[in-house]
Amino acid sequence: MGYGITIRVSGPYALFTRPEMKVERVSYDVITPSAARGIIEAVYWKPAIRWVIDKIHVLREIEFTNIRRNEVSDKVPLGKVKQLMKGSTEPFFISTTDRRQQRASLVLKDVDYVIQAHFELVPEKAGPDETVEKHYSIALRRFRKGQHHHAPCLGTREFGARVELIEDGAIPISPLKGKRDLGWMLYDLDFSNPRDIQPLFFKAELVDGVLDLSGVKLAR
Repeated sequence: MGYGITIRVSGPYALFTRPEMKVERVSYDVITPSAARGIIEAVYWKPAIRWVIDKIHVLREIEFTNIRRNEVSDKVPLGKVKQLMKGSTEPFFISTTDRRQQRASLVLKDVDYVIQAHFELVPEKAGPDETVEKHYSIALRRFRKGQHHHAPCLGTREFGARVELIEDGAIPISPLKGKRDLGWMLYDLDFSNPRDIQPLFFKAELVDGVLDLSGVKLAR
């Protein structure tokens, strides 16, 4: 176990999209481990460390609402990017006016979570002068000052996240009681083979409002 932190994350809306939904966006019931890790990495990320999510506490009742969001129908072609890297001067953009589509989304409303996580050094990427104490001190300082590399979000960029560091260990009690089966949930992406990135899933279960991720069994 590496050095740990506890943060509180909240916001008026959140969208942690289920990958099986191909057109309309439908959120998972709670924040996914990869989204939780993304919020932490928005504040402090270095190649020499790896953040691991230990527990997620759900502090409010799970509530959904429907909204409509503007999206674009196209993606930037990879071939176009390669041409630009080779010196092409052709215009490089997607016309949001011409390619805009309005899609329905089933999103979470008024979310509030406590995320417990720790980080570990990545031996093959950590330099000789990098220690867990050094990274831990920097991470705490950035969380205390509200600094970030990019704005933390709750699944999508338009749903910003409020992030607070909990240092006294006082975690509010969840209003959710008993067990709740959340089914298969996305855990993270396996980048061990960059040419064949694989999603990893796990059986998620809330127990008294807590999603315990220690010792989860992952499946592709």
